[in-house]
Amino acid sequence: MSNVERSMEPGGMMNTMVFDAPGKPLRWLRMAIPIPGDGEVLIKVGACGVCRTDLHIVDGDLPLHRTPLILGHEVVGRIARVGPNATAFQPGERVGVPWLGGTCGHCDFCHAERENLCDTPVFTGYDRDGGYAEYAVADARYVFRIPDRYDDVHAAPLLCAGLIGYRSYAMLGDAKRIGLYGFGAAAHIIAQVAIHQNRQVYAFTRPGDTKTQDFARRLGAVWAGDSNSSPPIALDGAIIFAPAGTLVPKGLADVRKGGIVVCAGIHMSDIPSFPYSLLWGERVLRSVANLTRADGDAFMRIAQQVEIKISPVQFDLRDANQALTALRDGAFDGAAVLSI
Repeated sequence: MSNVERSMEPGGMMNTMVFDAPGKPLRWLRMAIPIPGDGEVLIKVGACGVCRTDLHIVDGDLPLHRTPLILGHEVVGRIARVGPNATAFQPGERVGVPWLGGTCGHCDFCHAERENLCDTPVFTGYDRDGGYAEYAVADARYVFRIPDRYDDVHAAPLLCAGLIGYRSYAMLGDAKRIGLYGFGAAAHIIAQVAIHQNRQVYAFTRPGDTKTQDFARRLGAVWAGDSNSSPPIALDGAIIFAPAGTLVPKGLADVRKGGIVVCAGIHMSDIPSFPYSLLWGERVLRSVANLTRADGDAFMRIAQQVEIKISPVQFDLRDANQALTALRDGAFDGAAVLSI
């Protein structure tokens, strides 16, 4: 009997970091390894990305759906056990678990192939326990196979930073000059995809953050500057990753007529009033909500074809609170990842 199989015998335990309430640090907890139900798989977690959405949950920016809760929706690991009717995967296969953990399948949006807008969705690390743990259970219909060219730590940010960045990027259509506001985990991934596709990237950072501006230039950005600076040329489109509503009128001012501004976050501070002239000229302002499985399949194909240089900053599972603090403070470039 393997060590994995032995650990999953009745009474098998796992280490986790558990969220109880906004304002409180996550706590270390030993708990029973979950058993996969009908259509589910049990995953032995190798790595889990630390996303800004996790931070919004911890800080109380998003309404609580349940507590206690295991956060984490950028989960990479190997199938340890399959539940009844979970026939798509076999033990040992490597998979990733994204934010979208389930949909109803019968609402108008699901029928229209817009499952990201499902009326009763299930989100990983929000409605069901996620990857800040040694094991996680997921609906087998909502997990992805991971490109072989990335190890677990480098693959984890693809599951949200990459996927949401890709959906936002796709909404820009054929835009050639693209502004990325907030050059963090998502922006540093999608910037490389855009550059590979012969588009120009303009990176906007926190004022005075010359370190991140240099990071953006090293990845191939043609320009990098403060978020309160104007780009040297009018942009065709912009993606706002930073959760700052003040950047919406700024983005509209920076794009040319007919340009598109996409708000990519699940949470953003209030958008200040702005003159109609910023929107006039058939400029478009829209938001991105979640992802679809089709988005995941399309992006994973790109990630297999394009060597995306992920810049992970690794933390141990026990150090999840430090990872969240570092993310809040903007203390690093790239993406925070728990190595489990």
